[in-house]
Amino acid sequence: MEIKRAGSQPSGKGPESYFSGTVRVDPLSSPPEPARVAMALVTFEPGARTAWHTHPLGQTLIVTTGCGWVQREGGPVEEIRPGDVVWFPPGEKHWHGATPTTAMCHIAVQEKLNGSPVDWMEKVSDAQYRR
Repeated sequence: MEIKRAGSQPSGKGPESYFSGTVRVDPLSSPPEPARVAMALVTFEPGARTAWHTHPLGQTLIVTTGCGWVQREGGPVEEIRPGDVVWFPPGEKHWHGATPTTAMCHIAVQEKLNGSPVDWMEKVSDAQYRR
Protein backbone atom coordinates (compact mmCIF):
# COMPACT_ATOMS: atom_id res chain seq x y z
CA MET A 1 0.00 0.00 0.00
CA GLU A 2 1.13 3.52 -0.73
CA ILE A 3 -0.48 6.70 0.57
CA LYS A 4 0.24 9.96 -1.24
CA ARG A 5 -0.27 12.69 1.34
CA ALA A 6 -1.90 15.92 0.23
CA GLY A 7 0.80 18.45 -0.57
CA SER A 8 3.57 15.84 -0.80
CA GLN A 9 3.93 16.17 -4.58
CA PRO A 10 4.88 19.49 -6.16
CA SER A 11 2.50 21.37 -8.42
CA GLY A 12 3.64 21.95 -11.97
CA LYS A 13 2.91 24.54 -14.61
CA GLY A 14 1.08 23.23 -17.67
CA PRO A 15 3.72 23.28 -20.45
CA GLU A 16 3.21 26.07 -23.00
CA SER A 17 3.56 23.57 -25.83
CA TYR A 18 0.41 21.74 -24.65
CA PHE A 19 -1.66 24.50 -23.02
CA SER A 20 -2.76 28.08 -23.70
CA GLY A 21 -3.05 30.39 -20.70
CA THR A 22 -2.27 29.65 -17.07
CA VAL A 23 -2.68 26.00 -16.10
CA ARG A 24 -1.51 24.19 -12.96
CA VAL A 25 -1.17 20.40 -12.79
CA ASP A 26 -1.18 18.66 -9.41
CA PRO A 27 -0.28 14.97 -9.74
CA LEU A 28 -2.57 12.64 -7.81
CA SER A 29 -1.44 9.15 -8.77
CA SER A 30 0.88 7.49 -11.25
CA PRO A 31 1.63 4.02 -9.90
CA PRO A 32 4.41 1.88 -11.39
CA GLU A 33 3.78 -0.77 -14.02
CA PRO A 34 1.90 -2.97 -14.52
CA ALA A 35 -0.65 -0.32 -13.44
CA ARG A 36 -1.53 2.03 -16.29
CA VAL A 37 -3.83 4.64 -14.71
CA ALA A 38 -2.55 8.17 -14.10
CA MET A 39 -4.55 10.93 -12.42
CA ALA A 40 -4.02 14.65 -11.94
CA LEU A 41 -5.96 17.65 -10.68
CA VAL A 42 -5.77 20.28 -13.41
CA THR A 43 -6.62 23.93 -12.72
CA PHE A 44 -7.36 26.26 -15.64
CA GLU A 45 -7.47 30.02 -15.09
CA PRO A 46 -10.07 31.95 -17.16
CA GLY A 47 -9.31 31.56 -20.87
CA ALA A 48 -6.86 28.69 -20.36
CA ARG A 49 -7.23 25.45 -22.29
CA THR A 50 -5.45 22.37 -23.58
CA ALA A 51 -4.19 21.90 -27.12
CA TRP A 52 -6.05 19.41 -29.29
CA HIS A 53 -5.11 15.89 -28.23
CA THR A 54 -6.14 12.23 -28.09
CA HIS A 55 -5.68 9.44 -25.54
CA PRO A 56 -4.79 5.92 -26.70
CA LEU A 57 -7.05 4.33 -24.06
CA GLY A 58 -9.52 7.20 -23.50
CA GLN A 59 -9.84 9.82 -20.78
CA THR A 60 -12.31 10.62 -18.00
CA LEU A 61 -12.69 14.15 -16.61
CA ILE A 62 -14.41 14.78 -13.27
CA VAL A 63 -15.21 18.48 -12.90
CA THR A 64 -14.62 19.66 -9.32
CA THR A 65 -15.01 23.46 -9.41
CA GLY A 66 -15.82 26.33 -11.75
CA CYS A 67 -17.21 26.28 -15.26
CA GLY A 68 -15.44 25.02 -18.36
CA TRP A 69 -15.77 24.00 -21.96
CA VAL A 70 -15.04 20.77 -23.82
CA GLN A 71 -15.13 20.02 -27.52
CA ARG A 72 -14.54 16.94 -29.63
CA GLU A 73 -13.47 17.40 -33.22
CA GLY A 74 -16.46 18.24 -35.40
CA GLY A 75 -18.77 18.76 -32.41
CA PRO A 76 -20.05 21.81 -30.59
CA VAL A 77 -18.31 23.45 -27.64
CA GLU A 78 -20.14 22.17 -24.56
CA GLU A 79 -20.26 23.61 -21.04
CA ILE A 80 -19.15 21.53 -18.05
CA ARG A 81 -19.77 22.19 -14.35
CA PRO A 82 -18.92 20.65 -10.95
CA GLY A 83 -20.11 17.06 -10.69
CA ASP A 84 -20.09 16.51 -14.46
CA VAL A 85 -18.15 13.48 -15.69
CA VAL A 86 -16.86 13.54 -19.27
CA TRP A 87 -15.62 10.46 -21.17
CA PHE A 88 -13.53 10.77 -24.33
CA PRO A 89 -13.16 7.41 -26.12
CA PRO A 90 -9.75 6.18 -27.28
CA GLY A 91 -8.43 8.22 -30.21
CA GLU A 92 -11.11 10.95 -30.06
CA LYS A 93 -9.53 14.33 -30.84
CA HIS A 94 -10.64 16.92 -28.27
CA TRP A 95 -9.73 19.83 -26.00
CA HIS A 96 -10.94 21.14 -22.64
CA GLY A 97 -10.45 24.18 -20.45
CA ALA A 98 -11.97 27.14 -18.64
CA THR A 99 -14.45 29.60 -20.07
CA PRO A 100 -13.17 33.09 -20.90
CA THR A 101 -14.47 34.46 -17.57
CA THR A 102 -14.44 31.51 -15.15
CA ALA A 103 -11.69 29.22 -13.85
CA MET A 104 -12.28 25.46 -13.86
CA CYS A 105 -10.69 22.45 -12.14
CA HIS A 106 -11.06 18.82 -13.07
CA ILE A 107 -9.55 15.51 -12.16
CA ALA A 108 -8.13 13.90 -15.31
CA VAL A 109 -7.95 10.09 -15.37
CA GLN A 110 -6.26 8.28 -18.24
CA GLU A 111 -4.35 5.07 -18.90
CA LYS A 112 -0.90 4.78 -20.39
CA LEU A 113 -0.30 2.69 -23.50
CA ASN A 114 3.38 1.94 -24.13
CA GLY A 115 4.25 4.46 -21.42
CA SER A 116 2.22 7.39 -22.78
CA PRO A 117 -1.31 8.51 -21.78
CA VAL A 118 -1.69 11.27 -24.42
CA ASP A 119 -0.83 12.30 -27.97
CA TRP A 120 -0.60 16.10 -28.24
CA MET A 121 -1.51 17.99 -31.43
CA GLU A 122 -1.90 21.63 -32.52
CA LYS A 123 -3.10 24.36 -30.18
CA VAL A 124 -6.73 25.43 -30.14
CA SER A 125 -6.86 28.76 -31.94
CA ASP A 126 -8.62 31.79 -30.45
CA ALA A 127 -11.21 31.51 -33.25
CA GLN A 128 -11.93 27.86 -32.40
CA TYR A 129 -12.06 28.65 -28.68
CA ARG A 130 -14.44 31.60 -29.00
CA ARG A 131 -17.13 29.80 -31.03
